[in-house]
Amino acid sequence: MKHQVIIQQLTLEEKAALMAGKSVWETKDYTEKGVPSIFISDGPHGIRKQEGEGDHLGLNASVPTTCFPTAATLANSWNPDLVEEVGSALGAEASSLDVNMVLGPGLNIKRSPLCGRNFEYYSEDPYQAGKKAAAMIRGLQSQGVAATPKHFAVNSQELRRMASDSIVDERTLREIYLTGFEIAVKEGNPKAIMSAYNKINGNYANEDKRLLRDILRDEWGFTGFVVSDWGGSNDHVLGVENGSHLEMPGTTTVGQKEIIDAVKNGRLSETVLDERVDELLMVVLDLATQEKRSVDYDYQHAIARKAAADSIVLLKNEDQILPLDSQKTLAVIGEFAKNPRYQGAGSSLINAKKLDNTVDSLKDYDVTVVGYAQGYQRVDKADEGLAHEALSLAKKADTVLFYMGLDEISESEGLDRSHLSLPQNQLSLLKKLQTVTQNIVVVLSAGSVVDLSWISGVKAVIHGYLSGQAGAPAMLDALTGKINPSGKLSETYPVSLSDLPSSREFPATGDYSLYREGLYVGYRYTDKAGLAVQYPFGYGLSYTDFTYSDLAVEENGIRLTITNTGSVAGSEVVQLYIGKEASALYRPFKELKGFAKVYIEAGKSQEVFIPFDAYSFRYFNVETNQFEVEGGDYQIYVGASSADIRLTAQLAKTATTDLMPDQSVLPSYFSGQVAAVSDEEFAKLLGRPVPVESWKVGQELRLNDPILKMQYAKSGLARLVYKLLRHLLKKAEEKGTPDLNLLFMYNMPFRAIAKMTGDMIDQNMVAAILMMVNGHFFKGVGQLWKAFRAKNAYQKQLS
Repeated sequence: MKHQVIIQQLTLEEKAALMAGKSVWETKDYTEKGVPSIFISDGPHGIRKQEGEGDHLGLNASVPTTCFPTAATLANSWNPDLVEEVGSALGAEASSLDVNMVLGPGLNIKRSPLCGRNFEYYSEDPYQAGKKAAAMIRGLQSQGVAATPKHFAVNSQELRRMASDSIVDERTLREIYLTGFEIAVKEGNPKAIMSAYNKINGNYANEDKRLLRDILRDEWGFTGFVVSDWGGSNDHVLGVENGSHLEMPGTTTVGQKEIIDAVKNGRLSETVLDERVDELLMVVLDLATQEKRSVDYDYQHAIARKAAADSIVLLKNEDQILPLDSQKTLAVIGEFAKNPRYQGAGSSLINAKKLDNTVDSLKDYDVTVVGYAQGYQRVDKADEGLAHEALSLAKKADTVLFYMGLDEISESEGLDRSHLSLPQNQLSLLKKLQTVTQNIVVVLSAGSVVDLSWISGVKAVIHGYLSGQAGAPAMLDALTGKINPSGKLSETYPVSLSDLPSSREFPATGDYSLYREGLYVGYRYTDKAGLAVQYPFGYGLSYTDFTYSDLAVEENGIRLTITNTGSVAGSEVVQLYIGKEASALYRPFKELKGFAKVYIEAGKSQEVFIPFDAYSFRYFNVETNQFEVEGGDYQIYVGASSADIRLTAQLAKTATTDLMPDQSVLPSYFSGQVAAVSDEEFAKLLGRPVPVESWKVGQELRLNDPILKMQYAKSGLARLVYKLLRHLLKKAEEKGTPDLNLLFMYNMPFRAIAKMTGDMIDQNMVAAILMMVNGHFFKGVGQLWKAFRAKNAYQKQLS
């Protein structure tokens, strides 16, 4: 152990205390023994450091900081150098605020476009997500702060997120849901990682030895520490034993006692506890000695604007209506033009230091604006007065800029979406505008996939996603041609939600979330199944054109030439996909294995080289329990999107093993028709029976059942509490702003009560509360009083 001298000075009680925070945002310190405290903050796209007492979900105000574009936005840049630059700015700002550790980036796979937290994640593709996360980590940590990629792993839905079991086969787990984290760890070297709330195949992620020790540490070489998501520690002792270090938020004496008792009764080895303390101190001591950085907020704002601009996706540009003609008049319509939707809702909500909007920024551009009309209410309610005002204005202009998008209640941490539609009041206004003008340019703001069935009725659609505090002028730069949009989609836009195999059981409402589709997520499915899509993965237009030529496949990568054949300079994202048509394994038709973003002046050409790497040809072999390469010919595809392949070639590879898994029993997976895989075939993929829901209405609730199940409780009082909670959630929905604390409670399992209340409640008290919920009121009250007295006695003993 590296810090044995310090550890030998610590008592068992002190070592146990170090395994949980001392508050919502701080780690425990013993300064007299050389153990400092570090400060942690939310921060995937901005630092959310709370003033005064912290509460994780945002009840208390946070200090004003720079709001950068969200991960979903930055992913559309396909530019790791830019993401690293944003990470560096973010890290410097964290350091300037005495924040030592930033909770981000988020890189969970966008299994379904309905996941309410997709705005905080990069991609549906693990290779792209991993490369972006690694870049963000490098940038953050270059400023002396720790990055914390999250949520490790297979965290794909918000409903029941703390009480859901992700059932996924081994090959899919390794190739889809862990590969992004593997790249982030190996190429970013993060100092910490956050475990997910959910179970994976029966084991909570925060206490899964195979995940946290065998894979993360031993196989990938991770040297940092593991922190639980806030309230996400199930069995604190099992977590410490199997590789988790820090239970957050601080459970103080409650968490401390669990570890002490486990060591004393032999359940937990003190040697293992010492190892976890040593691993934690490796990072904490390093962070505590870092020099504090300072920031220039004008520079921060400029970086936010640059990132937003590089991430804009031009989806449609009929009749080349964009860039805007300065000789034609404009009507600017839409609530979001005045009050932008620029970030998501949840624990990443930033109190923006400065916020630009379109209406105020227009004065800096050579355009003739006839006026601005709000057009619709931010909350999805009809307002004929606003609509009439917008129609009157539209008649006066040559072109309408219509700002549309998802509102705050449509996508948020803590809830999943039920559909892909934009708010109906916006769609209704769009139809009315189409009756008075044909020249409509839609400017979209949303953090995830939306239904675009209305797109044929407009001339252009340009998408800024959630572009941060400087997104408005960045978008105007693209609209007016000051910049050439170069973003490309990092997720597939389906024609219909029902086209996606995950949609039939998403979000899972019971104990188990069944990943029946296997490897077929996003474009991997639509490609294999031959489905038409609204817009494919990797898609994005430009104000210029690019041609691809001279593809050469070399031993260590591909080489080709890109020529800008248009009249303006621009950037192209060259995408490398690899497939294998003749395979003994079921496979997607092709998979992303490399990309490069290149800037080329009009009329010029540039040679592009994209290297092969450890991820290019591998698959996970369940027979050898490691990644292997199947022998034979591979198809090389190079294109401008997953559906726009410009050049192809072939390359032969030698097998690394003759021991291949027998997949002849998986006909649906070989054909790609996985929309309705049977339990029998899914069980063959899993290698075990498909789990069956074990709880039924009328059964007593369990410690790990979510509080939302109180609607079925035997106690009338518990059912009343549930109805009150639902009423308050509905009220928040009507206001258009999600109540994160209510959503957290709604999805929280009973055992998490002890994890989110400091040292007020322990698990024995939770068991008593559950007894009351299950209809044994007086017995539960007696047990609660007894547990409360025992906890207080222990706390007095410590003091």
